[in-house]
Amino acid sequence: MSKRILVIQGHPDPAGGHFCHALAQAYLEAAREAGHEVRIVDVAHLNFPLLHSRAEWEKGSLPVGLMGARLDLLWAEHLVFFFPLWLGTLPALLKGFLEQVLRPDLVIQAGLTPWRKVLGGRSARLVVTMGMPAFWYRWVYFAHGLRGLELNVLSFAGIRPIRESLVGLVESPRCGHARWLARMAKLGQAGR
Repeated sequence: MSKRILVIQGHPDPAGGHFCHALAQAYLEAAREAGHEVRIVDVAHLNFPLLHSRAEWEKGSLPVGLMGARLDLLWAEHLVFFFPLWLGTLPALLKGFLEQVLRPDLVIQAGLTPWRKVLGGRSARLVVTMGMPAFWYRWVYFAHGLRGLELNVLSFAGIRPIRESLVGLVESPRCGHARWLARMAKLGQAGR
């Protein structure tokens, strides 16, 4: 069964060429070949300001350049985020993007008890590249940056299940680049 998949490329370098980009491309191509409808949002190529206050987040206008991305979020059944681990969590540009597009009216519909989570019924995968071994990030640091994104942002908005693919040692031949590209293609084909 085909899915509507939104690939969110969260690497902040607009020049591309990182392993994060190769992983996303492998996923994207395999998903399309398998018959899934796929759209991509490349955060590094979007123009938007960062939010500076709660009032801006709650009552401010969504920047025109992000309206398409917001519609893509509503369209999608499955979200796949690709980003590098920076200082233990997602890059600031990706966080700023999420703060802009996930405004209160998209996260919950207030006044309803319990709140209706507008993005409920969607699933997600986080594909995170890092220089350290992935097991070290998961078991020593308890993947703290991902926990915040999963629990306080995506799950709060109703997105679940949320799965992870942690790709460690990306700058080392020990990473198994070809194996990871094949794994992404397999996930893309399955729409997971």
